[in-house]
Amino acid sequence: MPLNASSFALLDDIASRLAAESIFAKAGTDEGLIPAYSLLADFLAQMESDCALAGPARAFHRQLDALLDAASPWDEPSVQKLHEFVAWLPAALAAERAGEKSPPPPASGPAATAAAPVARAAASDAEEELLALDLAENRELLGEFHVEALDHLQQIEAALLVLDANPDDRDALNGLFRSFHTIKGVAGFLHLGPMHRLAHEVESLLDLARTDRLVLTPAIITEILKSRDALQELISQITLALEQDKKPDRIVPVTGLIAAVRGLARGEAPAAPSSSAGRAAPAAAAAEAPAGAAKAAASSVRVNTEKLDSLVDVVGELVIVQSQLQESARGAETGGTALSRNLSQLGRITKELQLTAMSLRMVPIKPTFQRMERLVRDLSREFGKPCLFETRGEETEIDRTVVEEIVDPLVHMVRNSLDHGLESPDARRAAGKSEQGRLRLAAYHEGSNLVVELSDDGRGIDRAKVLAKARSLGLVPEGTTPGPDEICGLIFLPGFSTADKVTAVSGRGVGMDVVKRNIERLRGQIQIDTQPGRGTTFRIRLPLTTAIIDGLLVRVGAERFILPAITVQMALRPAREMLATIQGRGEVLDHRGKILPVRRLHRIFGVEGAQEDPSAAILVIVEVGRVVYALLVDELLNKQEVVIKNLGAYLQGRPGVAGGAILGDGNIALILDPASLGGG
Repeated sequence: MPLNASSFALLDDIASRLAAESIFAKAGTDEGLIPAYSLLADFLAQMESDCALAGPARAFHRQLDALLDAASPWDEPSVQKLHEFVAWLPAALAAERAGEKSPPPPASGPAATAAAPVARAAASDAEEELLALDLAENRELLGEFHVEALDHLQQIEAALLVLDANPDDRDALNGLFRSFHTIKGVAGFLHLGPMHRLAHEVESLLDLARTDRLVLTPAIITEILKSRDALQELISQITLALEQDKKPDRIVPVTGLIAAVRGLARGEAPAAPSSSAGRAAPAAAAAEAPAGAAKAAASSVRVNTEKLDSLVDVVGELVIVQSQLQESARGAETGGTALSRNLSQLGRITKELQLTAMSLRMVPIKPTFQRMERLVRDLSREFGKPCLFETRGEETEIDRTVVEEIVDPLVHMVRNSLDHGLESPDARRAAGKSEQGRLRLAAYHEGSNLVVELSDDGRGIDRAKVLAKARSLGLVPEGTTPGPDEICGLIFLPGFSTADKVTAVSGRGVGMDVVKRNIERLRGQIQIDTQPGRGTTFRIRLPLTTAIIDGLLVRVGAERFILPAITVQMALRPAREMLATIQGRGEVLDHRGKILPVRRLHRIFGVEGAQEDPSAAILVIVEVGRVVYALLVDELLNKQEVVIKNLGAYLQGRPGVAGGAILGDGNIALILDPASLGGG
C-alpha cells in the first residue's frame, strides 16, 4: 500500500532521531539503550501500520523485533545490526517514496531471542513479587525509563479511550501496542519483573487485535485499563525511589491481571466485576497519578523542572533590578538621554525574556482532561448512567504548577456531576431527554486568566432543597432569604450535602468545600450557573501562572500592599451617609443597595499613621467567590505586574498574606490574600 506524505514525514522523523541515538550505542554498555530501543519500537510499529517496506524487509523486521524483546546491554552483534539498520533506512525510504523497489536489507545475522525474559516471566507467574530496583547501578537508566514510561502511560490511556468509542481505530490500536511493547522491552532489560510480565501479556492480547483475531470489547478495554493502572502504580514506586531514595516496600499484585488477560486472549468471558470494579483504581489514578510528560517532538528536549523554576526565579530577579534602575533613572531626570533610551530597550528585552521564561512552564491542559475522561467512563458504568463526555480547548496552556493543583477539584466536581447532576436513564426519559447524559469540560483563556468550565445537562441545582437543608443545619437564619447566587454558594460550605443517602463517592458532605479551598489557594474563583431541569455549569477562573500576578498597589500609612487585580471590582471614596455600624455585623457600606462589610487594612496589620476617616480614604470593593466586602486603604498607587516571592517562616501562613514582592524602589510589599481577609 503506497504511503502518504504524512506517513513518510513520520518515518523520516523517527529515522533521523534513531540515527542520532545510535551514535551512542557501544558494545558492552547500556549507553543510548533506552532511547534507541524506544525509537526502534516506534519505527517497527509504524512499518506495520503503514504496510511499509514489505517483502524482503520482513525478515529483518523480525530480527529487530526479537532484538527489542530481548533487551539487554549492547553486544557486538546488536550494535552491528542497529548500525546496519540505520545505514539502510535512508535509501529504503527514498525508494519507497519514489515508488521503486527497496534495496535489499542487510544480511541476516544471528537473531536475538526473547526466550530468556519470557522464560523468566513464565517461571514466576504463580508468585507475586516486589519491584526490585538497583539504584546504584541503574539510576540513570531508570530515570530515562521513568520519563518514557510516563509518556507511554498517558498515550495508553488516551488510545484506550479512543478505542472504547471506536474499536476500529487502527492508529489508536497500533499506538497502544507500541507503548506496551516498549515498556515490556525496557522493563525486561532492567529486570522489573512484575512490569515486564504484565506488559508482555497485554502486548500479546493486543497483537491478536492487530491481526484481526480479537475484537476489542468494552470489557476487554476495562481489563487493559486495569493493567495500565497497575503499571502506573509500579511507575509511581520508581518515582519515589528516584526522588526520595525510597525503595518499593509494597507488592503491586499483577498475577490476577495476567490471568484475566490470558483468559481474554483464549476467548473466555471476563470475570463479573465486583461492586467496586471500575471505580477504585481509576479514581485513585485520577487523583494521585503523576502528570505524564508531554509527547516529545523532534525539535523538543526534556528539561528538569527544577532548572525551569530556577530560570524563572533568575528572570524575576532581573525584572526587579530593571524596575529599580528605572526608578533610579526617574529621579535623575534622564528623559531623552542615551541612558533613558538604553533603559527603555532593557525594559523591552526584560519583558520578552520574562514572557519566554514563563512560557517554558506552560503545559497543555489535555492530560488533565484525559484523566477526567477516564473517570467519567468508569463512574458512568458504575452508576448505570450512560454519559457522553465532550472536551473543548484541550490545547489551552497553563502553568504546570496550576495544572497539577486543579486535578483534585475537577475529580470532586466530575463525581458530583455524575452522582447528583445527571438523572438516571428512566428519569431522563420521563423528562423528555435522551437516556445518555452529556458532560462537557472546556478550557479557554480570558485575559491573563484561564477559565475551566464543567457543564452537565442534568437536573440542575434545586435551590429550594439547598436552602431548606441549610436552614436545618443552622447555616441560614429563619426569616432571611439569600439571593439565588448565595444559595448556590451554600454547597461549598464544609459538611454540606443534599444527598438522600451516602454512596461510595459522595453524600458525606466533603468534597465541594475542598474544591473551593483549593481554587482559592491558587488565587482563583468559582461560580455556578444552573437552570432547573436543564443542567449546571461550574466555572473556574484561575491565574495562568503562580509566579507573576497583576497587582493593585495600595498605600496604608507608610506601608504598601498588593491586591491581586482579579479580585478587585472597583474603588470609591465613600460619602459619610453610605457608612454605618450594625450591631452584630460591625462597620458596613451601603453600596448600590447591597450591604457590604468593611475591613480596615491598617487594623488588620497594625499599621500606624493610617487614615481613620473612611470618607477621606478609599474603599476597594473586593470579590472572592461569593464573598464581597470593602477594604479601607489610604491611597491607590498604580497597577503593575509583580514577581511573587516566598516569605520566611515568620510570615509564612499568616492569615491575610499570600506572599511578598520587591518593588521598583527596592522595598518589600506584602501580597494580600483577599479570601482570608474577607473573613473578618
